[in-house]
Amino acid sequence: MSDIGLGSGSTTTRNAEQSGTPGTRGTTTIADGVVATIAGIAIRDTDGVHSVGRGASKALGAVTGRRSGSSGAGRPVKVDADEKQVSIAVDVEVEYGVLIHELADQIRTHVTDAVETMTGLDVTEIDINVFDVHVPDDDDDDGGTDAGGGAGGSRLR
Repeated sequence: MSDIGLGSGSTTTRNAEQSGTPGTRGTTTIADGVVATIAGIAIRDTDGVHSVGRGASKALGAVTGRRSGSSGAGRPVKVDADEKQVSIAVDVEVEYGVLIHELADQIRTHVTDAVETMTGLDVTEIDINVFDVHVPDDDDDDGGTDAGGGAGGSRLR
């Protein structure tokens, strides 16, 4: 059984107890940002997710080529950990046409599998805020290549 505690924005795991070896050989500290990064990668790798985060965190990710997983304010993935458990909150933009309730289930499965496997923490909840739907024509600025005609363009503007 693992002994995990929270201290100053980080989660601590005792290696010896987690591996089943008696005695103490030291501790491993896993920062909340590490958990957030693992969750963020699992979310982005889920088909149907267009982007993770919004506003400044989304823009920063576009510039740097990745989206930071730190759990601070304004970050795309927020982590709240206690001694043995972690809860995660995330803002996502989904692709138009996906079944959002099924996508949310897939996100929860992917994040839970990744975080629990890599950290040993028990993921108790994942709150997903779908803040937007990405319509493919939103990124097309060449004006009029829409096969659906002009009505689709005016509806989006």
